[in-house]
Amino acid sequence: MLTDISACEVSLSNEEALSAWNNVILGVLSHGQTTGDHLNRLLTLAPDFAMGHAMKGLSCLMLGRRELVSVAQSASDDAQRALTQGGATKRERLWCAALTDWLAGKPSQSVVRMEEALRLNHADTISVKLSHGIRFMLGDSQGMLRSIERVISAHGVAHPLYGYALGCHAFALEENGRYERAEHVGLRGLEFAADDAWGLHAVAHVYDMTHQTDSGISLIDSNLDAWNHCNNFRFHVWWHKAILHLDQGDIGTVLDLYDTKVRDEKTDDYRDFSNASSLLMRLELEGVDVGDRWVELANLAEKRSDDGCLTFADMHYMLALIGETRPDAVARLNARVAENAKKEDEMARVMLSPGVATSEGLAAFGEANYASAFSHLRAAQTNFQSMGGSHAQRDIFERLTIEAGLRAGHLAETEALLRARTGLRGGHEDAFGASRMAQIAELRTLATPSTAAN
Repeated sequence: MLTDISACEVSLSNEEALSAWNNVILGVLSHGQTTGDHLNRLLTLAPDFAMGHAMKGLSCLMLGRRELVSVAQSASDDAQRALTQGGATKRERLWCAALTDWLAGKPSQSVVRMEEALRLNHADTISVKLSHGIRFMLGDSQGMLRSIERVISAHGVAHPLYGYALGCHAFALEENGRYERAEHVGLRGLEFAADDAWGLHAVAHVYDMTHQTDSGISLIDSNLDAWNHCNNFRFHVWWHKAILHLDQGDIGTVLDLYDTKVRDEKTDDYRDFSNASSLLMRLELEGVDVGDRWVELANLAEKRSDDGCLTFADMHYMLALIGETRPDAVARLNARVAENAKKEDEMARVMLSPGVATSEGLAAFGEANYASAFSHLRAAQTNFQSMGGSHAQRDIFERLTIEAGLRAGHLAETEALLRARTGLRGGHEDAFGASRMAQIAELRTLATPSTAAN
């Protein structure tokens, strides 16, 4: 058998197909624009390579689009037919099973399959990445760290994918609050994989969470090769740069980045959409007039509101609908979230909690009913992480909860939320936290003695 760049045997029969598969691996790890082209070439050269079909199906499901579920199912059918030809390795069969599990509504079981594959060979970097990615979507930051730390020792400096493994390690460390270590590991990874956008963005997260805005902006600006080659992930890196500038109060730069980079290509990919809607809402919370920028997002949100694949995506659609003040569309999305929460799969459990309360809280915020918004969002807040995404991405919901509490006059509870948020950031208070604490102090000064503690 041939051996791929992840140091694993594969059932491919010729070097040309192996080269295509290796390029798929490198493309996934680097978030490269040409990954899909390499995958298509692989499946043309090796139509019976079940793992290639599994990669296609898993990639479709990670996009969180209802119309791609049927594409993923077709890929799974192709993978199962390929398995009947015989010759597949155990790792390849596990990947096919991971796809089947996710299609059955059990993505956590897909993670189990990837971990089984990693037990076969700790140097299997692409299985590391898939486990890491699915866990990320499930909000399992602790599992991300456990997974990579079980296998990182098998990725020595001689491993061709060492830098990418370090990038995954850096991000897992950051999401678990180990900021100093994450910074070191992420920068080390870039020395071995200069095109590792994931590792670069892990360090950008560190600088955001620890209020080192100048360092974050400099990191992004001085490492264009790490992310300029990317697929739409490059928009997310631009988003990171924008929120760092927002923390500095540089509104002009933020709006320019929104128009020319973050939203330059007006896709309806939920990841691009979440970048845009969360950035506009951050601006609005700072009193910035964003003009008619909500219109384009709200139009897309109305079209995507029936997806129901990911709570994380749905809540960002809701941001656009309240940002543009579309009460009928808000009501429809709220009703659909509640309906989807009644299903029996794993994603429905997340839709139930925190999805329903978050959706109702956002809707109330859009109606300026801040007491109701705070009640719902506060109930959901302890479980925001299960929506998936990063601390930085979910922070928009933290900010809205805090803002609703302030506007409703719940000062003590809001102060506790602010202090917890700063604690998550290693004690580093950012501009949002500082300004809201100042507002609480001012409101208490203005309050009568009998209400000052509220």
